[in-house]
Amino acid sequence: MESFLLLSFILLGSGIAIVPIAVWLGLGSALGFLIAGMLLGPSLSALNVDVENLEQFAEFGVVMMLFLIGLELAPKKLWDLRHRLLGLGGLQLICTTLAIMGLAIALGQHWQAALTIGLIFSLSSTAIVLQTLHEKGLLMGSGGQASFSVLLMQDIAVIPILALLPLLALPDLAATGINTVSHGPAVSSGFSLNLVQALPEWLRAVVTLGSIILVIVGGSYFTGPVIRYVESANLPELLTAMALTIVVGVAVLMMAVGLTPALGAFIAGVVLANSEYRHTLEKEITPFKGLFLGLFFVSVGASVNFGLMMEHLGFVVALTLSVMAIKAVVLYILGRLFGVSGGNNWLFALGMAQAGEFGFVLLSFSVATHVLSADLANTLIIVVALSMVLTPLFFVFYDKVVAPRYLPKEPAES
Repeated sequence: MESFLLLSFILLGSGIAIVPIAVWLGLGSALGFLIAGMLLGPSLSALNVDVENLEQFAEFGVVMMLFLIGLELAPKKLWDLRHRLLGLGGLQLICTTLAIMGLAIALGQHWQAALTIGLIFSLSSTAIVLQTLHEKGLLMGSGGQASFSVLLMQDIAVIPILALLPLLALPDLAATGINTVSHGPAVSSGFSLNLVQALPEWLRAVVTLGSIILVIVGGSYFTGPVIRYVESANLPELLTAMALTIVVGVAVLMMAVGLTPALGAFIAGVVLANSEYRHTLEKEITPFKGLFLGLFFVSVGASVNFGLMMEHLGFVVALTLSVMAIKAVVLYILGRLFGVSGGNNWLFALGMAQAGEFGFVLLSFSVATHVLSADLANTLIIVVALSMVLTPLFFVFYDKVVAPRYLPKEPAES
């Protein structure tokens, strides 16, 4: 109990101390929390805090965020995004994967490892991008909507990527039996919430589809009566508990059938977008979303292995900037092809150039399935974290340098 209270005090206190300064400097809350985590890293290590488990817990903020975004998107509006979702999102995944795969092969990696690295770095950070776009009021513009479509497609793609990685295993790595990394959610051999992994592929697909239908039907027909029942008690805390129960329940159901909880939460939000209780749910969830996202950013900052980074500083920085440059170029070209023009396209390309939080999960899984070596994965984890740390600076560059150039030509989008 004492250690939990001490950790809570440290995390909350660091955010209170540093985030206002970052916001005042125009850096945004995400970079403030990331800086707080980087400053706290040595202290958390001295206190033997398990940063990996902290990050898994904090990722619930991403789930809440996607639920709230779903609440803002009625099914008709989501249908209107289908071309960007499949076309822009799908092409971004393919083109970025191939480009980074080529870079990895040029650096001496086997094609299996290179493909894995390309897939991992094709993903961007849902948490950082959407949080920043929301704070700046840019989410509903064409650049923000393009970013959202690609991020949603990336979240969907995580499932087939996880299914593909074991097929890329390298016999040499399997023979060594070394499968540990210095950071990231470990692949546990104990209890797993995934209840369908042992089922045949066709039956797994049926169960997954049935679960999605259950979320849609339940959200449409049962949420209203349950919320009215809870409201009859006239206890605000029960309504808060009900809102959290909906999000947690959907997340658990999605994990049980092998899907990402973030995707399930988004589906539930879309289903409830036309509900009379939409604003009530949004009001109850929003404060928790902010806290969990802040905790997530702190854990990312604390995860940076400064010792390993300093040993290979030149290579790590060069690789990080190369990956971000490749992604930015691919995103800019595809944005132009799909009608995202001017400053909005720069926002799309610069804001999405980082690696994502799923990179930590996929890197750990890649080592456990003998696709990547532990040493390589440890280096790539630093690249993922460093690219996330640099992203708010890219947004600052957009605000201070890029946006003013297009301001006279493009009226502000509401």
